[in-house]
This record gives sequence, structure tokens and C-alpha cells, in this order.
Amino acid sequence: MEHIPQHIVLFPDGNRRWAKQKGLHTLEGHKKGYNNLLDFSEWCKNKGVKTLTAFGFSTENWNRTEEEVTYLMKLLENCLIDNLSKYEKEGTRVRVIGQRDRLPKSLQEAIIKTEEFTKNNNKLFLNLAISYGGKWDILNAVKNIVKEGIDAEKIDDKLFESHLSTAGLPAPDFIIRAGGEMRLSNFVLWQAAYAELYFSPKLWPDFNEEDLDIALTEFDHRHRRFGK
Repeated sequence: MEHIPQHIVLFPDGNRRWAKQKGLHTLEGHKKGYNNLLDFSEWCKNKGVKTLTAFGFSTENWNRTEEEVTYLMKLLENCLIDNLSKYEKEGTRVRVIGQRDRLPKSLQEAIIKTEEFTKNNNKLFLNLAISYGGKWDILNAVKNIVKEGIDAEKIDDKLFESHLSTAGLPAPDFIIRAGGEMRLSNFVLWQAAYAELYFSPKLWPDFNEEDLDIALTEFDHRHRRFGK
């Protein structure tokens, strides 16, 4: 392929529907989905993608049942710690973006440990969005700019982006959403301004490497004009 996206944003959607179709508890769908995310990150790295930002838990997901929220928090914690050797082997640097102060203490500690352990890896930059929302990210950036007392005339795109949770990363090239839904669902709203969008009807746990190849072929055929 002539063009490989350098920054993919992923909506791993459809875990609960997948579990329901299989006659499984919905929580099993989340577990399968996270394991598929680890495989997806390896596929991306092998194809030349440098940055992957994946939606793990949104600000709206706090409204789900206490059982599901508790399970997801523990699942994320365990997956971070249990896959440290995998991240090291594959050269993956992990960072978590979102409202860390809302997360359980044990998950916060797992995040700190994982980020520290993988900080020198450079083959793939994996961003996990946990308790993240695009509106929250924008409002949080505004609040921090106000706190710093920056003059309004000095605020431009570059300065504003330096206050977003994705500061320092390239803008997303390609957004892939599995699960059949066709919306951004309050994710990377500012960052996605010129990203190419791709929607797959496949539920996330069934999304495989061949599906990624199909998506990348579609990206390769698109002509990006950036409003010009």
C-alpha cells in the first residue's frame, strides 16, 4: 500500500451484542473484546502504524450497571498488568488518557506502573481512553488554559492542542468503528477534524486481521484534501 495511516483511532464496539448472540454473559464479551484489542495493536504495528488510540471506557459508560462498571475496571486493571511482558516484547508504549481521578485506586496504580514500565518502547504508541469523553477533553483544555492565565490573543490551534490529553501525538489519520454504528460517540472530537472515517458492520470480537486489511485498502484509495 502507498499510504498507511500513522495514527488510527479505534471504536471496539459490539462486545455486549456479540456475547448476547453467543448466549454468554455480557461481561464475557468485554473480555473477548479486550483480547482482540491486543491482537489488533500487534497487527497495526506490523503494518507500519505508529499510534493507536482505542476507546476503552467513556464518560457515559459510568451510567451502566454497577456490576458492569466494576467488572470493566477490574478487567482493565488486570489486562494492563498481565500484559506487561507482551508490551515489552512488542515494543509497545502504553498511555492512558481520560479522567484518572474517577478511577479506582488500584487501576490508577496499574496505569502508573504500566506507563513507567513501557515508557522507553517505541515501535507502537498505544493510547487507552478510560473515562474519556471528547467534550470533557475540550472543556478540560479550556479550564487549564484559563488557569494558566494565557492571553486570549495568544490562543491558537497549536496552543490549544498542547492542552488536550493527546498532546504531543499526531492528529488521527483514520478512524475505524466496528459494530455497525455510524457516529463519533463523543470521542476525540477536536482531534478527528480531518480524519478519514471507516465503519465496519462486524461486531468487535469478530473483527480480524483481514478486516483491518480491507479497511487499510479503503484508506489507501482515498484522496485526502484537508478542505483544500
